Amino acid sequence: MNLISNEALLPFDFILFGGTGDLSIRKLIPSLYFRHSEKQLPEDGRIIATGRTAMDSIGFRQSLDVQVREHIGEQDFDQLTWDSFLQRIHYYPVDVTDPAGYQPLVDALAGREEHVRVFYLSVAPNLFTPIARGVHEAGLITEHSRVALEKPLGRDRQSAEEINDSLSAVFDEGQIYRIDHYLGKETVQNLLALRFGNAFFEPLWRSERISDIQITVAESLGVEGRGAFYDQTGALREMVQNHMLQLMVILAMEPPVSIDPDAVRDEKIKVLRALKPLKGIEAIENSVRGQYRAGAFSNGPVPGYLDNEDIPNDSTTETFVALRAEIASWRWEGVPFFLRTGKRMESKTTEIVINFKKVPHSIFPTADGFSTPNQLIIRLQPEESIRMRIYVKAWGDDIQLQPVYLNLDFNDVFQKRRMIAYERLLLDLIRGNQTLFMRRDEVAAAWAWIDPIRAAWEQYQYTPKNYTAGTWGPGAANALISKDGLRWNED
Repeated sequence: MNLISNEALLPFDFILFGGTGDLSIRKLIPSLYFRHSEKQLPEDGRIIATGRTAMDSIGFRQSLDVQVREHIGEQDFDQLTWDSFLQRIHYYPVDVTDPAGYQPLVDALAGREEHVRVFYLSVAPNLFTPIARGVHEAGLITEHSRVALEKPLGRDRQSAEEINDSLSAVFDEGQIYRIDHYLGKETVQNLLALRFGNAFFEPLWRSERISDIQITVAESLGVEGRGAFYDQTGALREMVQNHMLQLMVILAMEPPVSIDPDAVRDEKIKVLRALKPLKGIEAIENSVRGQYRAGAFSNGPVPGYLDNEDIPNDSTTETFVALRAEIASWRWEGVPFFLRTGKRMESKTTEIVINFKKVPHSIFPTADGFSTPNQLIIRLQPEESIRMRIYVKAWGDDIQLQPVYLNLDFNDVFQKRRMIAYERLLLDLIRGNQTLFMRRDEVAAAWAWIDPIRAAWEQYQYTPKNYTAGTWGPGAANALISKDGLRWNED
């Protein structure tokens, strides 16, 4: 499903709150540059960055010339294209907490009320409400306006609802775009294409044929520079509530009637509401918390989580989570979904493993007795690929089965630059396509499943188990999945 087309975009003003921030420098501005280089932005399309730093547009462009260049590969950089792109960019210092601070934007946007107007909030969640109120009181919201929010959207369901209430007071739901950048990844969208564009998968995509599904989002990095923020968040809030549940619902959803945004999101919300609750002792029995301690990688030793100077010595924030989940539906009854995410793990890997059930009766003698079933492995990073594990006859006189992989490597098949996930999302945002963005009821349903897990951890004083940096997490995660006679895919 490629939502980027050659359809011409209308003139727009892209107002980037937090324009000097890390996300803007690393992802957002490079993504807009790439769309500009592909000539997919109209000539009358402006990028208006704001921040607290006092400087003018020339100074901001000069800073981008230094900071952003390192996030654009040399093979993808063209000086003339870059120079023309910089002419789109303007900068205004804005104090978003001061109602009078929006006057520079009022002046800059005057006379452009008929243009698409995007307010992108690349700021801390506590500023979502003040900015929504500020642009409203400044008279900047038009019928052609949209607002985009970065995750995390709240710390729990109550705080998420409060943010959504403040947004809904000044924007219509159709104007609100809640971003999960994972949904912009090529391989994630290929899940939809794989499932609903190929006839042979549908008969297999159900409990009668699938044994279990594993979703792993492993990071080799720690919390460098983000310790204070991360310690107030933790892996369950940062990764499971949004990224991992989104992957899960795309895997588990029923076929939508069309690719229309609400048709897709209607099916996703059904999955979230069908998740069997994990409350009380059941949450403890079906979850593992972990926190990394000092360890080593090939490039040398690394400190533990509590060794970071901006993290309290007695912190019980989890840097690792493993969960066993089930979906109460005809399609998925009895199929466990295992979710695992953590920092300072053995390697940076994001993959989905679908294990199929063994054949009912094997007529072939095999060395491993089909100990590893047929698998479909969808890898999102470090490289994007789809692999299918099947059994064939090994070469030789005897009939012995041997597992082999049918491998689709996106880099081999598609000889073009791999897009940043944000490129697609930003263009969809300007176009007004909400398919890859979360609806309010999705956010609420995700928090409704997550909150009882955190409550159980507190009730039973379930503190994180230690694991050594550079490993696959605490041993309890292996025990969790072994209860079903299974093991994590770590090949």
